[in-house]
Amino acid sequence: MIKTTLTRFSPLLLLFLCYLNSFSFAASAPFLDCLSSRKIPPQQLANITYTPKSTNYTSVLQEYIRNSRFNTSTTPKPTLILTPFLESQVQDIVTCAKISGIQLKIRSGGHDYEGLSYTSKSNNPFIVLDLFNLRSIDINLEDETAWVEAGATLGELYYSIWQKSKVHAFPAGVCTTLGIGGHFSGGGYGNLMRKFGLSVDNVVDAKIVDANGRILDRKAMGEDLFWAIRGGGAASFGVVLAFKINLIRVPPEVTVFRVTKTLEENATDLVHRWQYIADKFDKDLFVRVFLQTYAGEKNKTSVRASFIALFLGDANKLVALIKSGFPELGLKKEECKEISWIRSVLYFADYPEGTPETALLVRKSAFPSASKMKSDYVKTPIPKDGLREALNRMAASGNIWMQFNPYGGRMGEIPEAEIPFPHRAGNIFKIQYLVIWNEAGGAAVEKSNIENLSKFYQFMTPYVSKNPREAFLNYRDINIGSTDNGGDAYEKAKVYGIKYFKGNFDRLVQVKTKVDPTNLFRNEQSIPTLRK
Repeated sequence: MIKTTLTRFSPLLLLFLCYLNSFSFAASAPFLDCLSSRKIPPQQLANITYTPKSTNYTSVLQEYIRNSRFNTSTTPKPTLILTPFLESQVQDIVTCAKISGIQLKIRSGGHDYEGLSYTSKSNNPFIVLDLFNLRSIDINLEDETAWVEAGATLGELYYSIWQKSKVHAFPAGVCTTLGIGGHFSGGGYGNLMRKFGLSVDNVVDAKIVDANGRILDRKAMGEDLFWAIRGGGAASFGVVLAFKINLIRVPPEVTVFRVTKTLEENATDLVHRWQYIADKFDKDLFVRVFLQTYAGEKNKTSVRASFIALFLGDANKLVALIKSGFPELGLKKEECKEISWIRSVLYFADYPEGTPETALLVRKSAFPSASKMKSDYVKTPIPKDGLREALNRMAASGNIWMQFNPYGGRMGEIPEAEIPFPHRAGNIFKIQYLVIWNEAGGAAVEKSNIENLSKFYQFMTPYVSKNPREAFLNYRDINIGSTDNGGDAYEKAKVYGIKYFKGNFDRLVQVKTKVDPTNLFRNEQSIPTLRK
């Protein structure tokens, strides 16, 4: 059978197949056979196809791995990596994945915390469709919109806006190497969210390749699918090619500050007080808290709290706001910086002062360590005793960090069902938990760190949202749902689906069943189809 199939391949495809081992050959041959029948020119196919034996396979795979937990010799790797330059190539890849039955993973940045876009939790063969070559950005200041392709990064988007205008921006994440496709479709947020909402709250159109290989815009896909890909994770429904966004206006200068306090400087009291006012500040003000372990006196691990702010106004007004609502912080005007919005992007991304704006065009992340993330939502301020114990446990761990991101403002005005992202009114702040370690420690060190974070997460149970204990899709956490293949797929998916989407989960399942009934677009935490 294999021999018969081979006779239909071009010489170039035969060369590809010679590089494959027997296992991946069996999985890849029907897919490559299909691509050959789609009349993709051989040289064009060669330029976008990487097998494990290709010279650049490893570099292409590793270029967009942002968590070294998934960059080991034992990590399951794709049989093929496809890096299309053309929308028609994406159509062909999707069509052939469906015809051949091989699993298709979609990557557009690689920040995905569990590596689900480029690795697998099973032994089944899979291919990766990497969108990094599709990253054009078209800014239209006349109607204050932009089309941005899924493979572009936030840094590239911010830089493109800044080149065209010094008073326009977009409300998305602070990490500049995030890929647009995953960030937007998962409900990505940033320091403008209290004023303007999430990235996808400002998306007005999209182009997607569906399970039938068709390119659809908002009108063609219909409002149900358009609803689903704005916060429901587009990788469950198709391949997003591009989003159309509404740009927002910002002042010529904004103000930022970073005030850091140790436990000896009453950090616990300050963080406790912050909980009562962070979601009630003026919409123009965003004050994040970053709780980080460090080596204190006599090299004893301690915790410090950094209050990091962005204000859409001048320093005088900001100091007055803080003095009125959060006088305990003791903010002084000299601790504030009045800078352009684009400089604030570099500031929040922790670039050194004086870094040129062109740094935003650097696509490779400088964060290669192994890590594990989890998330929570807080609706009632954590009591001081609970907070103090949490900080003590952080110090004892040596490497567990937390980040508190304030809600309120625009986030409390948008209904839960407006898009799949449901975490709106009633939330004071979101917690991101993070543990980082040196991957050279091996499996034992990884296991220990993940277990420590899990114990810390369990400790936080009384202080966070309940029924469900909510979680943020873009802080993907494989441990909040089952990943085995047995049992009912819907019931298993519901475990994580309710946490990520609350009451929107069932609507997502209905959309999925309608637009992708064969479950072509799937991963270990995707939206399932309903059983017939």
